[in-house]
Amino acid sequence: MRVVIADDHEIFREGVKLTLSKLPEVSTLAEASNGLQLIELVNKHHPDVVITDIKMPQMDGIEAVRKIKTKLPDIGIIALSMFDQDDLILDMLEAGANGYLLKNADKDEIAEAIRSVAVGDPYYCKTTNSKLARLIAQSRFTPYNRKVKPNFSDKELEIIELVCRELTNKEIADKLFMSIRTVEGHRQKILEKMEVKNTVGLVIYAIQNGLVKL
Repeated sequence: MRVVIADDHEIFREGVKLTLSKLPEVSTLAEASNGLQLIELVNKHHPDVVITDIKMPQMDGIEAVRKIKTKLPDIGIIALSMFDQDDLILDMLEAGANGYLLKNADKDEIAEAIRSVAVGDPYYCKTTNSKLARLIAQSRFTPYNRKVKPNFSDKELEIIELVCRELTNKEIADKLFMSIRTVEGHRQKILEKMEVKNTVGLVIYAIQNGLVKL
């Protein structure tokens, strides 16, 4: 998977490049320091994935993503954010980004995000707070509209609702008189049916598809 990186801090770009160099399936093609340069590099290299900061000089990530997606809609784009940028993350997703990561994400999560967006699937950072998950679910970012809707059993729907209410596996197990292992099995099956990567994706899918009303 061929990647272009964009961030206005050279030290951070070098850190991302170093991380990506440890992933044998990933090749870093180029790096940009602003949105205008990012667009030029994308048009030149046609990468599979773009990893870009949101706030950059000359042109920010939001406008750059919007322009890139207008011309090359199949490129997977990951937004990089800080902890307190919920509104900007929403703007990036609505502009066309396929997912987002916090800047302190580890190598394994970066790899998972790249694999996901490279094939057109959304990716939500694992440490997303419940407030942001609900904001995304209620936004114009709707990656699940085109997918065939799976059927969920009554037990699965019950577990989905409890997950959305932020109960742990142990709390769900106690409430439903099940073992923790059984709950974990149900959750994994639910993730597979929804075609999402983690609990954040589960919550967003459930809200956007009317499986729960919080």
